[in-house]
Amino acid sequence: MKVAFGWKLHGDGRAPQPGAVVKPDERLSWGRTIGLGAQHVVAMFGATFVAPVLMGLDPNLAVMVSGVATIFFLLVTSGRIPSYLGSSLSFVGVAAVIKAQGGDAATLTGSLLVVGAVLAACGAVVQGFGAKVIHAVLPPIVTGAVVMLIGFNLAPVAAGVYWPQDQWVALLTMFFTGLALVVLRGFWSRIAIFLGLVFGYVVSFLFDRIFGQIHSSVGGGPAVDHWRLDLSGVGKADWIGLPSLHAPSFSLSAILVALPVVVALIAENAGHVKAVSEMTGDPLDDKMGAAIMADGAATMMSTAVGGPATTTYAENIGVMAATRVYSTAAYWCAAGFAILFGLCPKFGAVIAAIPGGVLGGITVVLYGMIGLLGAQIWIHNKVDLTNPLNLVPIAAGVIVGIGNVNLKISDNFELGGIALGTLIVLTGYHALRAMAPAHLKHPSPANGPLLDEGTSTYDDNSRPES
Repeated sequence: MKVAFGWKLHGDGRAPQPGAVVKPDERLSWGRTIGLGAQHVVAMFGATFVAPVLMGLDPNLAVMVSGVATIFFLLVTSGRIPSYLGSSLSFVGVAAVIKAQGGDAATLTGSLLVVGAVLAACGAVVQGFGAKVIHAVLPPIVTGAVVMLIGFNLAPVAAGVYWPQDQWVALLTMFFTGLALVVLRGFWSRIAIFLGLVFGYVVSFLFDRIFGQIHSSVGGGPAVDHWRLDLSGVGKADWIGLPSLHAPSFSLSAILVALPVVVALIAENAGHVKAVSEMTGDPLDDKMGAAIMADGAATMMSTAVGGPATTTYAENIGVMAATRVYSTAAYWCAAGFAILFGLCPKFGAVIAAIPGGVLGGITVVLYGMIGLLGAQIWIHNKVDLTNPLNLVPIAAGVIVGIGNVNLKISDNFELGGIALGTLIVLTGYHALRAMAPAHLKHPSPANGPLLDEGTSTYDDNSRPES
């Protein structure tokens, strides 16, 4: 456990020299390390408390268990992979589907617990057979499609639940968040979602003072007169107290809805481990399975008491890239801060008061970004969409997932949306590949596009002159 706890002081402890980095087993002075820990908390804050709010779970509990999960992750990976485990946004669509099916918070956390167990088992397989297993079973063509349909499947939630609560606040919040993501630089761009929430909070407060109450739907229910920002619960909340806990319950239909997200989580974890490996210069393929196992086990720990699923956070990886400080000591400090915040119910009440219109503006941007991450995976891995072997299963699976197409198997069991779309992409790709001719499996660039040129290229110079 020397790597996990035996941090060496980097240089004089003040700042890394130009071109130098603070390695995972090093640290700056404790004052600076604690400050970096606080910065990591701010970076993870936005998504970590937005996710449970969108899923109907306790944000205080989510923040607290994120700290516990991070400590667990650092211990399991022996401190070699500096990373923060926050609330996973990949399950927001799953939560909406389970709620529509009549499930409650316990049903949701029960399904996520099973996903955590499957993820941990997958991590054990990867640890035993090597990272090559991931690439064989889940090539970029599959992972990109699954991530895309998970994100775009959320569109009806943003459009039908949050946006109608206050369209003008939603519109302003959306514009501000987009502006923050594009214009701001460095650390501030990493917390653009958080800044968008703060902006929407302030706008809602001002609109209440200027225009009075609004007549609109609340949470998809009937339209009523209500304040955009209701802080009545904040005054009643205690400063110190345990967050609300609940035990999970298990439903086969809910579990089947949630299971496809395992594909996205494996891809996400693998990508983050690769990113940290490149930044730190430490080959981490031997720890990839351990990282996936740790995330799965942490998800089980969180959901067992009513919290959300966890995942490694790109936001915090971005902070490391900006600061060039990869010390796991900073993550221990961040975890400690998160646990303390989770023990403050008043903080949770402030979060719970986020107006629906604000969430409308945030989710329009956030859900679209999640979906387009799938396209980014294709682009980064140069996936050829002119090849029918790639195009056909993706086209079918993505439309099924986005359109919430259902396949009724019996009176009490049906597959639909994310689950069915993922199944079509995963099984469809591997089945078609097994039957495909060699020229589709290993296309030659010299032969040009495999599909008709009109479906794959567009050349302004090729059009006849009018």
